[in-house]
Parts: sequence; C-alpha cells; structure tokens
Amino acid sequence: MPLIQALDRQRSIFVRGLSGKRPVIPFTAQALRQLAKKNMSAAAWAYIDGGAGNEESIRTNAAAFSHISILPHMMRPNETADFSSSLLGMNLAFPMLLAPIGALDLVCPGSDRIVARACRDTGVPFIFSNQAGTPMEACAAEMDDTPRWFQLYWSKSDELVLSLVRRAEACGCQAIVLTADTTLLGWRSRDLAMGYLPFLRGMGIAQYTSDPVFLDLLKKGERRAAAGAPKPTVNLTTISNLLRLKANHPGGFWKNLFSQEPLEAVRLFISIYSNPALSWHKVTWLREQTRLPILIKGILRADDAAQAAACGADGIIVSNHGGRQVDGALPSLEALVRIRKALPAPFPILLDSGIRSGSDMFKALALGANAVLLGRPYAYGLAINRQQGVQDVVMNMLNDFELTARLAGCRNLAEINGDMIC
Repeated sequence: MPLIQALDRQRSIFVRGLSGKRPVIPFTAQALRQLAKKNMSAAAWAYIDGGAGNEESIRTNAAAFSHISILPHMMRPNETADFSSSLLGMNLAFPMLLAPIGALDLVCPGSDRIVARACRDTGVPFIFSNQAGTPMEACAAEMDDTPRWFQLYWSKSDELVLSLVRRAEACGCQAIVLTADTTLLGWRSRDLAMGYLPFLRGMGIAQYTSDPVFLDLLKKGERRAAAGAPKPTVNLTTISNLLRLKANHPGGFWKNLFSQEPLEAVRLFISIYSNPALSWHKVTWLREQTRLPILIKGILRADDAAQAAACGADGIIVSNHGGRQVDGALPSLEALVRIRKALPAPFPILLDSGIRSGSDMFKALALGANAVLLGRPYAYGLAINRQQGVQDVVMNMLNDFELTARLAGCRNLAEINGDMIC
C-alpha cells in the first residue's frame, strides 16, 4: 500500500465527479451512521450501534476528542511523508487496526470473511473477534500475509481458552488481545428492549462450534447452566427462531433439522463463554502458555495498566468497549492520558472507542497512543456496500489522517506529539 496516496485519491474522486459519479460511502461520521441504519435490520442496528444504559459513554467517547485542539505548524516542507511504524514486531503503513466486532453476521452473511478480504486489499491488520460468525482459520485464509491478531474472551474452561490460543498461533495471528471488560454482559438497553441476543440464535459463536475442546465438551454433554434458568414460551416465534438457529449451525439447515446439537451448542456456549472469576493471575498463566505478544483490552485505570504490565502483558488497549459495558465510564481518550503517564514510551498503548475521523487518530497519537482501533465505522461501511464499503471507510480514515498530519506540519509519527495539541 503506497504511503502517500491521499492526494491521488482525492483527485480521483473529484475527476469522477465531472461525470456525475459520487462516492457511495459518506465522508462524515454522522452521515455514514445514518446511511448504515437504513441498510440494517432493527436487531442488527441495535446490537452494532447500541451501548449500555443511557449510552452516555458512547456520546462522551466522541465528545472527548472535541475537547482537544490541533496546533498546526506552518511552512514545514511536507512534499514527502512516512507514517509507518513497527508495533510488537508488526509493520504498519499507518497506525490503525480494525477492532474485533462480535456477531457481524447480523449485518450480512459471511461478514468476517468480507472484512478479512478488505483488510487484505488495504493492508490494514484485522483483530479476529472471539465472537465471530466465521472460524478464525477461514478468515486467515483470506488475508495472505496481512497481519492479524486474535481477541480472546476468557471462558470458564481454561482448556478451551488454551485451544483458542493454539488455533490463533497456528493460523498466523501475531498477538493475543485479552479482553478484560466483558466478564459479564453489560446492560445494553436497545438489545434488552428488543429481547434480542444474537448468540441465542447461533450467531457469533463460530470460534466455539469449530473448536475441538468445545465440541468434546458438547459430545460429553457438559452442562454448566445455573439451575432454574428461564425457558422461552413455545409459540410460532420460538419455533421460527429455533429453525434459524439450526440454519446458522455448521452444516446448515437440512443437516441440523432433526438434530439437538445446535440448541445444545448454544446452551453450552451461554453457560461457558464468559468468566466473572477472571483475575490477574490468569494473565501470568497465559504468558507462560504462548510466545505471542499479549495485549490487555478494556483498561481505563493507570493502576490496572501497571498491573497488566507487571503480569507480563506486552501492551495495553485503552478502551471502554465503545460504551457497551459500563455506562458513564471514563472516555477512552481521557484514560489514555493517565495511562501513558503511568506507562511511559516505549511501552505499547493503543486506543479503542470513539475514533471517527483522521483528526481523531491524530489527537490520539499526539496524546501517546502507538496506534488506534477502528470499530463501528467499518461495520457501517459493511452494511452500506459490503467489502468495498469497508475498504472505502478504511481509506477515508487513512487519507483524512494523512492530510491532517501533513497540513499540521508532521511528516512522520515522531512529529505527532504533545506539542501539536492543546
């Protein structure tokens, strides 16, 4: 991927405009979001766009960036620039990765594969979701040599956790991203209002139904569900959802029509997938199990960041899960400032939650992030125009960042520092 391309792409867009051709993907965050909503089901929109509680944290994540101003330098020759870097042994043309998003098949079938191909064609790394609708091996096969990481949710089975890690190693993932802020599911108001959880319909559990340890537990009839768990009323809607569950399970509808396995797999998943008992000693244990770099995602406190480093983590991803877990949590950008003071460079720190523009990227880097994660915007692009939509969102973000940085007088990442903002 060429390092300097924003001007060429900008000119191309303007030239096509002479023939009346306009881009399909909007360039502003709000327009992108509004168009995506028109292309998504109500359930998909609630899950992808929604957050916890009153969604205050979604709003404050974005507002935090507006409180930071860029101080451009003038008369700095910027006919050339290079924003490449190295992060935990991975070469980046630009300091951005695509964040893991669970149950992307809500947007369209095969979403994870589509995003993997978009990453291959743009060169931007992809963090495979633990809650994907496609096994990690299938996504890795789409990416050629494009870097990929694996997001890990710690289940109630350490054997399953280790199996997922071994699979990530085998399919070329270059880091493990342990997500620490989802040991319990947040109070997600929009999903609750619809009574809709995609996992109960067999969506977003492909890493499990393709895993030998999970399948062995399923074969043994493993049960961990709490006694007295509620059961749905049986009616036409229940039957319809059960049939969809059978269609979503590996093998497809006809293979699973008379099988209890799809329902048993969902029951096992629900009982095992998250572990409220997760503690720091598990990080130490994980460090002993793999040579891959380990990043802890979901950190908002400086003392937690220091503890993660002490337990062997190789990096931190500052995140409040896009406002989906704790409503009213500290905005990720504000947490970044505190955590960078506690863990000075060169310790790797990435920022997740709230990135909506190239200037947001610039501000995060100036405040000490080594790279950022892009989340909801690429899901919006996926809804609008599938693979090309994801690629256009990614390129819009990178081109916006490139021009913002160069216009601010920065020719490389080292020049994007605290002196550039106020």
